[in-house]
Amino acid sequence: MSADGERSGSDGRIEIRRARHDDYDDVLAFTGDLWSDRGGDYIPRIYHEWLEDNDEPKKTFVAAVDGTVVGLVQGVMVSADEAWFQGMRVHPDYRRLGVSTRLNEAGFAWARDRGATVGRIMVFSWNTAGLGAARAGGYGPVTEFRWAHPEPTSDGAAIDTPETHRVTNDPAAAWRYWTHSDARTHLDGLGLAPEETWAVRELVRDDFDRFADETAVFAVESADGLAGAAYRTRSVERSTDGDDGDATETWAEYGVAAWEDVDATRSLFAAIARDAADLGADRTRVLIPETVAVVSDASAAGSEVSDEPDFVLGIDLAADARAFDDRIE
Repeated sequence: MSADGERSGSDGRIEIRRARHDDYDDVLAFTGDLWSDRGGDYIPRIYHEWLEDNDEPKKTFVAAVDGTVVGLVQGVMVSADEAWFQGMRVHPDYRRLGVSTRLNEAGFAWARDRGATVGRIMVFSWNTAGLGAARAGGYGPVTEFRWAHPEPTSDGAAIDTPETHRVTNDPAAAWRYWTHSDARTHLDGLGLAPEETWAVRELVRDDFDRFADETAVFAVESADGLAGAAYRTRSVERSTDGDDGDATETWAEYGVAAWEDVDATRSLFAAIARDAADLGADRTRVLIPETVAVVSDASAAGSEVSDEPDFVLGIDLAADARAFDDRIE
């Protein structure tokens, strides 16, 4: 998220409307060089495929000043009452005019009309400007997570798996462990959403049955009872950073992983490594809670772990609606 951080007041020239394909050049002007030291912004790469059809549960908004697009945000319904917002960008020459405020209000109104009672966003922990803008826009802190990257391997040989643990694909056992885990408490019940990449939502019991049928579910059992759970969200093709612009690699994505101790971590990661190898994946990413115990368990189990966490923030859309109504009365 990158925005102007201005909540009160806005320039009367700002027009909010639905994004169009012919807005691309304007959008590129304020996203093309963004975060170049970290691989660049993803918006220019996906803009055209990001735009929605009328019947999709998402909408991309732009803010225009005197006909020039200077801001962008997308809203996505990831459940019947949860909205996900992403891609908030504001042209640096148009900050402090209230562009992000107007974009947020449009997105919130759109989501409320579709039954959303909560909205969430993700901000990279290093993006302090985006974090400040999110708080100025009414979002509050929810949770933080990190990525583990166990290496795909057909026999799990890269991970020393204890004989006292076994991993099954029982969705009832995985759900039972998840509901009582510290990970669920820390993550506020959130896991990666199958409906939208890079989005999280609250997990429900039916999700685990769906994952068991459509992707994969993992439940770790030990002599003392259930000891871990995870699920696969999807596998995706991603471009590499090499010289060949057409080169890609397959990533297997796991929406959350929770466990009791290092032994359970090793067992769970070995099962994930085999599952990813069976898919032909080159790499994995597994969402894990950002806690000292979890991150150190993952490292002790031999997994690569991302250098920095990601933050999730949320807003009560019903409360925001009341606040907005108060401002216009």
